[in-house]
Amino acid sequence: MDIEELRTFVEVADAGGVSPAARRLGVSKSIVSRRLARLEAELGVQLLARTTRGAALTEAGILFRDHAARAFAEIDVAREMILPAGELRGRLRVAVPLSFGLTHFAPMLAEMARRHPQLHIHADYSDRFVDLVTEGFDCAIRLGHLQDSNLIARRVGPIYGRLVASPLYIEAHGSPETPEELAAHQALMQGTESWQLTDGDKVVTVHPRGRFKADNGTALVAAAVAGLGIAYLPDWLTREHRASGALVPVMTRHPPPLAGVYVVRPPGQHPARKVRVLTELLVEFCEPPSDLARATR
Repeated sequence: MDIEELRTFVEVADAGGVSPAARRLGVSKSIVSRRLARLEAELGVQLLARTTRGAALTEAGILFRDHAARAFAEIDVAREMILPAGELRGRLRVAVPLSFGLTHFAPMLAEMARRHPQLHIHADYSDRFVDLVTEGFDCAIRLGHLQDSNLIARRVGPIYGRLVASPLYIEAHGSPETPEELAAHQALMQGTESWQLTDGDKVVTVHPRGRFKADNGTALVAAAVAGLGIAYLPDWLTREHRASGALVPVMTRHPPPLAGVYVVRPPGQHPARKVRVLTELLVEFCEPPSDLARATR
């Protein structure tokens, strides 16, 4: 039984259709369909029922999916164990933040590809929240403070941030001095997130409100410079605007706690070696006085 046929079946089952599975695998839909047809012919059963909305698992497909996933995972581990030291093969699919990712993580991923010429790296740059399991990612690079989840995370570096606003906004609305006063101000946010601030030795959580939201940090910087509100942003995004005076720090007596750069992966006993190598490279990349560490200040 062909291992790529097993992998393709698992991807189709998890993605819910041939088209999204083909995008995950980086192959054409016709290749995916041919692999599925060969697998069903070998087994002598129908695993997937094609519908106008995608593909649904048959009863046999439901039973076979977990066995196929375990078999593929075991063979993947075995392949890694017998490869020469340092050599990586296969595909690494990683979700990377768009803000900061293109300028700082993209060169690191390119270096990983250079070191491992037989490794296929598929990087997805986006500031949206990515469901690693549902969307078929091996891991993700995430910034800030992680929310509770069943994902496994490792912190690989620091991220420094602060609250900022434009002099125009402060002149019109004043500058908050305490976490409680933030409720009366316009916040610039990515969604409905909470903000963490320090109060002496304690960390307090506030739930800001505002009318301007964007899923990209650069867009929030532009809104802050335009005087639309107060933004909680990493220092590397606001450094030039703070230097020019277009943005000034606020709530300086209650700064945010130190955040981090994390590699997160789906739960499992043993991370794939390609994820471990990526993590180790990020640790190396994020160690001061690297460009990343300096950029976050």
